Amino acid sequence: MFIVIHSLVTSVSLTALESRNATMHFVTEFVLLGFPGQREMQNFFFSLILVVYLLTLLGNGVIVYVVKWDKRLHTPMYILLGNFAFLEIWYISSTVPNMLVTILSETKTISFTGCFLQFYFFFSLGTTECFFLSVMAYDRYLAICRPLHYPSIMTGKLCVILVCVCWVSGFLCYPIPIVLISQLPFCGPNIIDHFVCDPGPLFALACIPAPSTELICYTFNSVIIFGPFLSILGSYTLVLRAVLRIPSGAGQTKAFSTCGSHLMVVSLFYGTLMVMYVSPTSGNPAGMQKIVTLVYSAVTPLLNPLIYSLRNKDMKDVICGIRIIQPS
Repeated sequence: MFIVIHSLVTSVSLTALESRNATMHFVTEFVLLGFPGQREMQNFFFSLILVVYLLTLLGNGVIVYVVKWDKRLHTPMYILLGNFAFLEIWYISSTVPNMLVTILSETKTISFTGCFLQFYFFFSLGTTECFFLSVMAYDRYLAICRPLHYPSIMTGKLCVILVCVCWVSGFLCYPIPIVLISQLPFCGPNIIDHFVCDPGPLFALACIPAPSTELICYTFNSVIIFGPFLSILGSYTLVLRAVLRIPSGAGQTKAFSTCGSHLMVVSLFYGTLMVMYVSPTSGNPAGMQKIVTLVYSAVTPLLNPLIYSLRNKDMKDVICGIRIIQPS
C-alpha cells in the first residue's frame, strides 16, 4: 500500500514539475526601453548621443595618436595617459553604438547572449579604468613625492608591466559575476527599463529572488571600486602633504596643476560610479539610473580629453605644435 501511495505521489510531483517547466518559457532576448518620449524626442537623443560619441572618438583618438607618434611624450605619465585614452574609446564603444541602434529600432531587442556580452565588456572596461586611475595616481605620487628616485623607480619596463596588469586584470574580474547572473532563470517579462544590460534590472527580471547572488555581486563591485579608490586617496594624501611643504607658491601651483586634471577625472568617474554600484540600486528610480549611467559611460569619456589637454601644457603644446617639450 505504501509503495502504491509513494508511486502516486511521485508521479503527481513529476507531472506538476513537467507542467511548470512547460509553462515557464525562458527568454532568448531582452527589450531595452532606452529613453522615453515621442519620435521627435528619440531623434533628439539620437543626434545628441551620436555627437557625443563622435567627439569622444575624436578627442581620445587625438591623444592616442599624439602619444604614439611624438617621441617626446614617450614617458610613463603620457604612456599611461595614451592607454587611458585608448581605453575610453573602447569603453564608450561598448554601449553607445548599441544604444543608438536601440533608439532607432522599433523592437529595441538585444539577444540574451548579446546582453551578457555587453555586460561583460562594459564592466570589464570600467574595471580596467579604475585600475588605470589608481596607477596614474601612483605615478603622480612618485613624480612629486620622490622626484629624485622617479626615473629609477618608474622605468619603461615597470610602466609596461603596470599597463599590462591593468588590462589583463580588468578583464579577469567579471566572468564570475556574469556567470552567476546568467545562470538565474529569466522566464519573463523580458523588458529592461534601461539602455544597457545592467545587473540591477537583470536581478529584477529573474524569476526567483537571488539574495546571495546579489550580495556577492554588490560586494564584488564594492571591492573593485573601493580598492583602487583607496589607493588613489592614499596617493593624493601623500601628494597633498608633500605639496604643502613646498616653500614657493609657484612650485605648489605647478604641482597642483599637474595633479588637478587627474583629480577632476577621478572625482567625476568615481562620484557617479559609487552612486550606482556601491549599494544595491533596485530602490532607485529608473530615470535616475539612466542619467547616472549616461554620465560615467558617455559624458566622462567625452570630458577626459578636454580636461587632460586643456590643463596639460605639454599636451597642448604638442597638439598645437607650439614648442618642443622639455623633459620633466
